[in-house]
Amino acid sequence: MTSLRLASAALAAAFTFSAGSALAAPPPKAKVGVLTDMTGPYSGMGGPGSVVAAKMAIEDCLAAECKGMTIDLVSADHQNKADIGSTTARKWFEQDGVDAIFDLTNSAVSLSVQKLAKEKGKTVFFSGPASTRLTNEDCSPYGFHWMFDTYALAAGPAKAITKRGGKTWYILTVDYAFGHSLEKDASEMVKQSGGTVLGTSRHPLGTTDFSSYILKAQASKAQVVALANGSADAVNSIKQAQEFGLIKGGQELVPLLLFVNDVHGLGLDVTQGLSYIDGYYWDMDAPSRTWAQAFQAKHGGNKPTMVQGGVYSSVLHYLRSVAAAQTTDGAAVAKKVRELPIRDPVMRNASIRPDGRVIHDMYLVKVKKPSESKGAWDYYTISATVPAAEAFQPLDKSTCDLVAKK
Repeated sequence: MTSLRLASAALAAAFTFSAGSALAAPPPKAKVGVLTDMTGPYSGMGGPGSVVAAKMAIEDCLAAECKGMTIDLVSADHQNKADIGSTTARKWFEQDGVDAIFDLTNSAVSLSVQKLAKEKGKTVFFSGPASTRLTNEDCSPYGFHWMFDTYALAAGPAKAITKRGGKTWYILTVDYAFGHSLEKDASEMVKQSGGTVLGTSRHPLGTTDFSSYILKAQASKAQVVALANGSADAVNSIKQAQEFGLIKGGQELVPLLLFVNDVHGLGLDVTQGLSYIDGYYWDMDAPSRTWAQAFQAKHGGNKPTMVQGGVYSSVLHYLRSVAAAQTTDGAAVAKKVRELPIRDPVMRNASIRPDGRVIHDMYLVKVKKPSESKGAWDYYTISATVPAAEAFQPLDKSTCDLVAKK
């Protein structure tokens, strides 16, 4: 585990007096933790880059609303294991004075930390996990699902591809909570759009040999083969699907979760033409480009993923809420988190619902051909914007007990 302290310039005077007035209240102190996958299959989308993003958010807030505050940053590797994640979170909350936890990058870990944070009255912000359970049956008044979820990832591609003729599907799924949720949401959307799921295969997290799964997908004769996995698993699936001639054989390959760093690693020769949903792209507009350039300079020349962008956005919003509430008390800060507008270079048209789901615009992107790219990291064309109100599960479908039912 690593730890870092950041503080703004010392106050000009320790105490402020005026006739008949009391001493000015000292600015609040805050301690935030980034709990992520540092070395495993999700380390590229989150990992050390999420720590960089959190540090940038702290620095930006200290220069503005958080001026005068002292802010500590700690980070740790949950190793994609729920028990390690919950043990680390418990130690942070009970012994180390951590006020809020960010990122998580794994649905099983995030669900265990959500339960603990709810018991402790601590705020937690999810940018890396995708399970919709976080804002349904396992929701919390202190939990905020920031960037994407399986409904948002599945709804756009499944609906669009099925309606344009891709009626039969085969789904290759990573075998834990995230994959199960993504498979479920994609299957339901395919069926609602008039399609059929012919079969599924489930693989362990971190699999390197996908040959048997690819062969089953080919044998199914499905028009569409969807990947309900992510990051390193998605990269290996795509590589081996190409090697086995799945696309050349006439089947369409649809990754339901892919990141710009995955495309960078695979190259445009392999990924050209792939379409999927993303919540943030570094080249969307001038504010996005400016922030991404600063991130790139601090993170080894890498552009930010939507997970890392979500960490920046959520840490910044949390710290602004602490500054506004003048306390790190979980209930008071959660109230401010819901009240304050979300404004930063990452999120567009964002707001927070009663179930803790942050809704915002999502984007259907298509990977460019090598001839269309102007250089490194120029990889996407934004095909369509999915408005915030349509991108996520409708609120009236939520099973969260915080949502008032008519």
